[in-house]
Amino acid sequence: MIPFICPLCQSHFIQNNNTQVCENNHHFDIAKEGYLNLLPVGAKNSKNPGDNKEMMMARRSFLSSDGYLPLAQKLSLVSEQLLAKNDSATILDLGCGEGYYTDRITKDLPETVNVIALDISKVAIRYAAKRYKKINFCVASAYDIPLLDKSLDLLIRIYAPSLDSELQRLIKQGGYLITVTPAPRHLYELRTKIYEQVNEHNSENEAPVGFTKVNQINLNYPLHITDALVLKDLIQMTPFAWKFTREKMQDLLNEKQWSIECDFNIEIYQRA
Repeated sequence: MIPFICPLCQSHFIQNNNTQVCENNHHFDIAKEGYLNLLPVGAKNSKNPGDNKEMMMARRSFLSSDGYLPLAQKLSLVSEQLLAKNDSATILDLGCGEGYYTDRITKDLPETVNVIALDISKVAIRYAAKRYKKINFCVASAYDIPLLDKSLDLLIRIYAPSLDSELQRLIKQGGYLITVTPAPRHLYELRTKIYEQVNEHNSENEAPVGFTKVNQINLNYPLHITDALVLKDLIQMTPFAWKFTREKMQDLLNEKQWSIECDFNIEIYQRA
């Protein structure tokens, strides 16, 4: 059973055909692609919050080049190890985007594991649900997650924001949180093209309130790119896209081939 709850009154759902109906008669239709939209209209800060189609397609295109495959493989391995003794676990990929990492992780887990993936971007979730049928996708806010208390054995957060209070509410005692953040040298070569002085990212992060850090993994590898389209997609899916002037971009493209450092902090926490 997937532990979704009504985002308006936090009561349980009962499915009626292709509609989820809560105890207070709030209705939420299941889209033809198979996902649930549980983001109330009043919770939107814009008409279409989250990444737009152009950003989503750039990320999808870059990830399809396997530029971040080592990260996906490492996350899959860590998740498999943490859940080795729990074939009926429920996991959430918070801020899943178009589902690339969720799919990679799901492939190495037993089919009895419940996999939920959530993002505020409807365009990303629509694409993901159409492509990955074994995952339960949902449009919702990371700050108000429509899931039952203590319903998760594992929550994965890749570059996504969240509230400590929501992590505490959702993750069971003894359950795990995996976070991914940029490590000091991440995309360093790109940042030197933008900034006169490059500030390094943090080498580690503090544990969220209510959690203990049990492991930290630094994943560092060189990314060799020979296709300008792959490079453009990488830039487009990062905040750097707004920093590159036309002249800076052309100077970068003139190099013809690029070696860029990938540097990730993977931190594993356990709920007290």
